[in-house]
Amino acid sequence: MCSGNESNGTTTPVLSENPADYGDNLKILDCNDQVKELQTIIRDKNTTRSDFKFYADRLIRLVIEESLNQLPYSDCSVVTPTGAIYDGLRYRSGNCGVSIIRSGEAMEQGLRDCCRSIRIGKILVESDAETHAAKVVYARFPDDIARRQVLLMYPIMATGNTVIQAVNVLKDHGVKESSIILSNLFCTPIAARMVVTAFPDLKILTSELNPVAPNHFGQKYFGTD
Repeated sequence: MCSGNESNGTTTPVLSENPADYGDNLKILDCNDQVKELQTIIRDKNTTRSDFKFYADRLIRLVIEESLNQLPYSDCSVVTPTGAIYDGLRYRSGNCGVSIIRSGEAMEQGLRDCCRSIRIGKILVESDAETHAAKVVYARFPDDIARRQVLLMYPIMATGNTVIQAVNVLKDHGVKESSIILSNLFCTPIAARMVVTAFPDLKILTSELNPVAPNHFGQKYFGTD
């Protein structure tokens, strides 16, 4: 697991950064020097927007590909050009992506690059200006989403509130909790605890658990900072 040492100088509740403390459904991308470099570039305030987007896309691709490994496969056999039979695997039918607007849309191309014809739905969650409570204001999914495996895309999970609202909407549309995989780049321990407590059957794939999330991600990626 990649672990960082970033501090924002504030006092926050101390929670474990060990993924094993959050159950079997929280998985961390295997850490290596490449992953750590990508995380470092994304967190560096001096990174230009063009570099930020390029390296963010690289990390997104790694997370998406590992998320796809969590989807169910079926055995299959194909005939090779030499006439031999090859016993392999293929995705079971019925996968789709759902991005949480807006930052989640940064992950859509990475998913399309891996699954060229996959359908993608969208959810917009906004926070009330006075109460700061998260609420869903827009959702659009494939009509048969209740029968699909869903990759829910949201790069930065600081509190877990937005994801919890999005998952509740998916469940209201008939999606099984166990059929949802959250694809995430950076997650705080507080958010991890909230989400795994609320949805113990939900799978989470992230690249890092760190108390300080790079909340500038969406603005930097889309050039609105």
